[in-house]
Amino acid sequence: MSTKESPKTFTRAEVAKHNNNLSLWLIIHNKVYDVTKFMEEHPGGEEVLLEMAGKEATEAFEDVGHSVDARDLMKEHYIGDIVKSEASETQETRLFPTNVQDSNKSGSSVSTIIVVLVVAVLSYIFLSRSS
Repeated sequence: MSTKESPKTFTRAEVAKHNNNLSLWLIIHNKVYDVTKFMEEHPGGEEVLLEMAGKEATEAFEDVGHSVDARDLMKEHYIGDIVKSEASETQETRLFPTNVQDSNKSGSSVSTIIVVLVVAVLSYIFLSRSS
């Protein structure tokens, strides 16, 4: 597909027809991927792909925390987009696993720093008394 052409669009019903090992399509971030030829190569096994065949797989994809290399590999299997009228509201493409990106939103980074500081202070106090 040249950069001047707009991507082909598919309805969710069209994607749903490709739900077996002969033709396996996935929807990830409102993009459609034909992973039929990739099934045997998939590090997680064919079963994982077959379970999501013809369906919305964004959450399952993000929950695994795929690497940047895996995300680059997806480009080879991209065949189009979901029609705008059926697109999910969140079309955010993540560069890092969900748990890494969302850590600042949930405050877990701050919590980790506080725990480390408390442990450091308590260790200092304990070691000072021991001497």
